[in-house]
Amino acid sequence: MDNSRRDFFQKSTAAAAAGMMGLASGQTLAQPMEGEAKGGQHEMVRGLTLVSLLQKDGAETLGVKLPEGVLDVRAAARGLRRTAPLTLDDLLQNGRAGELDALIAAARKKGRAYVLDESKITYGRLFKNPGKIVCVGLNYRRHAKEIGMQPPRVPPLFNKYNNAIAAQNCTIKVPPRDISYKLDYETELLVVMGKEARNVPEDKALDYVAGYCTGQDFSARDLQLELPNGQWMIGKTLDNFAPIGPYFVSADVVGNPNDLKLETRVNGELRQSSNTSDFIFNVQQIIAYVSKHFPLEPGDLIFTGTPEGVILGKPADQRVWLKAGDHVESSIEKLGTLKFSLV
Repeated sequence: MDNSRRDFFQKSTAAAAAGMMGLASGQTLAQPMEGEAKGGQHEMVRGLTLVSLLQKDGAETLGVKLPEGVLDVRAAARGLRRTAPLTLDDLLQNGRAGELDALIAAARKKGRAYVLDESKITYGRLFKNPGKIVCVGLNYRRHAKEIGMQPPRVPPLFNKYNNAIAAQNCTIKVPPRDISYKLDYETELLVVMGKEARNVPEDKALDYVAGYCTGQDFSARDLQLELPNGQWMIGKTLDNFAPIGPYFVSADVVGNPNDLKLETRVNGELRQSSNTSDFIFNVQQIIAYVSKHFPLEPGDLIFTGTPEGVILGKPADQRVWLKAGDHVESSIEKLGTLKFSLV
């Protein structure tokens, strides 16, 4: 294990452990809008699998995965003259699930009028403007063992920023070699918050979750660990370093998030194969811990850590870093396979 990475975890976990003791004016029904849920109610998403559609005009808008295909929410809202949340950010942050449910019911009465063949869509970013992107490091027991570290006493936290968010089938541009070349994959379960959470007890924590996604905490290990004192923010937050997708699946559909199979393949070769049951800190514990220090809000994202099998976990002389032309697939049970390439 690199000394800089070991020092980061030891210092961060020690420090954390110590701290632990209506319509707008001029709007018509034919123009779907974003904003507060009707009546001021904040409604959680239930029973849905959602996608983002990259439209021909460049907009990234909401889609609903149905047995017959993908419902284009924007097209349905316009065609049916209804207001509706047009993005997942709006849906979650403003609690507009009731409006979306009503639109889905009305659209399905029209047959396939607003339904697309999923094989022909271009995916957009599921999220564009989450309030927070919180990440947990060193959160699988076997991963800690492979890099020779003791499991942390509390979740080590860091962050990404919105410029890193990318879509299904995206490309990540390899930086110039003098910037970074030690590129690594980290398939992770992404938790998406649905209600404001402050000082939430563990036994209530899952009540605040809207749903889950497959995510990638893509990393530049040289920036993260080899610059003076380690530069985790830089190593984790270059453009497109957080692909998410292809789906957002509501929490009630997923069930227990702490028992999901997870795999990573690079150019078809299996690299990671684990289960979230190997978490050091499960989803409830993470939410409870974070919410004691700052509030989690609807639409906030939590990357929950990656299991064993990353390139960094190999002996130094066996590390073959990702390069242009590589294709990565990240799969999580019930959440689908996230795909992206390096160029």
